[in-house]
Amino acid sequence: MKQGRLDHVEAPLFVEEIYLKAEIISIGTELLMGELTDTNAAWIATRLPALGIQLRWVSIVGDNLDMLSEAFSRGLERSDIIFTTGGLGPTQDDLTREGVAAALGETPTVQEEAVRHLEQQFRNRGTDMPSRNIKQAQLIPSAQFITNRNGTAPGWWAERDGGIIVSMPGPPAEMHAIWDEEVAPRLLKLVDDEVTITRNIKTMGLSEAAIDEIISEFFGKENPYLGIYSKADGNHLRIIARAPDEAAARLLIAPVEKAIEERLGPHIWGYDEETPEQAVRILLRQRGLTLATMESCTGGYLVNSLTDSPDSASYFKGGVVAIGGGVKLAPGQRPKTKGAAWTSAGEPREGRAFFRALAGHPIGKKTAHRRFCQRAQVQLPATRADGRKNPPRLVRGEEQERLVRRLLQDLEEGVGGAGVQIVG
Repeated sequence: MKQGRLDHVEAPLFVEEIYLKAEIISIGTELLMGELTDTNAAWIATRLPALGIQLRWVSIVGDNLDMLSEAFSRGLERSDIIFTTGGLGPTQDDLTREGVAAALGETPTVQEEAVRHLEQQFRNRGTDMPSRNIKQAQLIPSAQFITNRNGTAPGWWAERDGGIIVSMPGPPAEMHAIWDEEVAPRLLKLVDDEVTITRNIKTMGLSEAAIDEIISEFFGKENPYLGIYSKADGNHLRIIARAPDEAAARLLIAPVEKAIEERLGPHIWGYDEETPEQAVRILLRQRGLTLATMESCTGGYLVNSLTDSPDSASYFKGGVVAIGGGVKLAPGQRPKTKGAAWTSAGEPREGRAFFRALAGHPIGKKTAHRRFCQRAQVQLPATRADGRKNPPRLVRGEEQERLVRRLLQDLEEGVGGAGVQIVG
């Protein structure tokens, strides 16, 4: 099998000179019908770069023996490794084993030791093994079983003429365990003459296009390789380097990481496995700040995230989760809706007290002003200060922001509002 060594290759490089080429085949007609979403391929794909394996193709094939055999034969012609998920069950439409056997021109036979192992698994569950499960004990000469401690379907590791087919069960819990315990360690042995190191730099506030313009000269190189990935918490930059040892790989990463930090510094919020919650925690503790929150339509997701850390009480003072369209902030009058959250005068006082506490925290005050000034709907009182009638209307634009800021100041100082109502 092809294995490039960095110290033997002169730049520029092609990807295939360094990386093992791989493809993923997800198996099951239910995937083609849209009844299930293929999450296994994405899960495997995220783990290949660190192993020095480049994913080139991903495909979905239905439960058809001819199509499976064709897919495996084609994959062996263009890839070093094929990863498959699904189709290892005991039913007639579980055809992964048969497809691999056909592609390699071999005949599966039942392994008695594997049968005894399966029978024991069922006895442990207090039942007898159905006869159809015997097909899960089949093996071809070019393959070895991969232990599956979370299910009855063992995987296959098949090798023939320099090509590898790794077949794993479809249920994610079983596939993840097989990968971590069996497959990944074997893959590492394929490239044990080199070390792969990755560094993830997490950014927020810049688009992929903007980042590309700022650090364009680092993209398109193979060692170290720089990729950009759009995530829910921003755009992540991943640097991947391969070298004979860890120290040499980190030396390759260092200048790229330094340049990224110098150019994107204000937009970088974390590295590697850090989460946004951890980044907030670190910043609050560094600056000696505390935080209170107010959220709606989240089911308390923000509060839950911020309190994951065991020491969250040292910087998080509490939060309010407002649910439903009847929650109103009505300065100067009792809320019309039962259970309405806040007034600046009258009842319930608990809402007003919390809002003053929220506004008193530097982070909370800033967040409250921004969120309310941008999103609150402001309803003018029916009567003006001079006694004239106000036409019923919602205030927008600069007048909205001015009124909301005044209301926030009144609430913070604990005085009544001017009859202006903030809805929603």
